[in-house]
Amino acid sequence: MSLDTLRQILGWCSIINLGILFWWFALIAFAGKWVYKIHGKWFKMPEEQFNAIHYSGIMFYKLTVFILFIVPYIVLTIIR
Repeated sequence: MSLDTLRQILGWCSIINLGILFWWFALIAFAGKWVYKIHGKWFKMPEEQFNAIHYSGIMFYKLTVFILFIVPYIVLTIIR
């Protein structure tokens, strides 16, 4: 596999993962009550804990995407 192919793969992975991240954030930010209501049928927890879990998950996912996909993409773009 060439470096250019790897760079393209990392670029598309970054775009897809950032789309998932945006979708998750939008659901929690704008339809949080609805999501809480759906999850409330399966799990019993206060809404504050539910929000903390989701925002922590969003933070972890964002950090992982940056470290595993975006930074290597930038590095491969720079050395090209």
